[in-house]
Amino acid sequence: MMRSLWTAASGMYAQQLSMDNIANNISNVNTTGYKSTRMEFKDLLYANLTEAVIDKNGEGSPVTLQVGHGVRSGAITRDFGTGNLTETGNTFDFAIEGNGFFCIQDSDGSEKYTKDGTFKISPYDGMNYLVTSEGYRVLNQDGEPITFDQEILTSTITVADDGSFAYKDVETGNIIPLDSSFRIVQFQNVLGLESCGENLFTTTVSSGEALDEAELETGAKSTIRQGVIEASNVQIAQEMVNMIVTQRAYELNSKAIQTSDDMLSIANSLKR
Repeated sequence: MMRSLWTAASGMYAQQLSMDNIANNISNVNTTGYKSTRMEFKDLLYANLTEAVIDKNGEGSPVTLQVGHGVRSGAITRDFGTGNLTETGNTFDFAIEGNGFFCIQDSDGSEKYTKDGTFKISPYDGMNYLVTSEGYRVLNQDGEPITFDQEILTSTITVADDGSFAYKDVETGNIIPLDSSFRIVQFQNVLGLESCGENLFTTTVSSGEALDEAELETGAKSTIRQGVIEASNVQIAQEMVNMIVTQRAYELNSKAIQTSDDMLSIANSLKR
């Protein structure tokens, strides 16, 4: 059996995964805080047909004759670059300028992380909870859900650049600080985060534990923008180019399989 059949088949499979990744990026072009991903490819093992051998007289082959066995998908890398910041004017829309993430309490009580700051107010048990669009609670600097007294008019709530909350007293016009602020975290290896859907990430052994920005002695601190959201960082033009390249690579690999099949057919017909 010709090696090229299996080599080209591995190329078709790898390009199919690449197209799946491109389609996912394009489908999330309007997803708030979405971070685009890209495929990385690795070549497979090589067959050594002849070894590089030099005898005592200095004669022989100086190079090894190798034939590869194709390609495989090595990794999918996420680009955590900041997307365009878009003003909405909504009180509870927030964007992070910097490397920080908002902390979210998942339905199972575990802590997740997101760049999506499109939050809502959810009244419950006499308090107003700050939640995500899915109802997950946003956490404060103490790791507790952010809440507001229902007597506070939500439209008067403001957030400073450092993530601290305050509200405006409608009677006096004074700004009264609240004992609450966003818990913003960073990671030693942000590329190690694992996406778990709904614009949320979770930590892995590779990413390391979340580092509270308020406790960091070095490194740039993030800035919180109120009334602003971070758009997806997907570049449509680049994705379209990637799609064309992937499609052509898939076609070439399928053509290689067809050509190998034709060569086998010719070889089989020689004895007739």
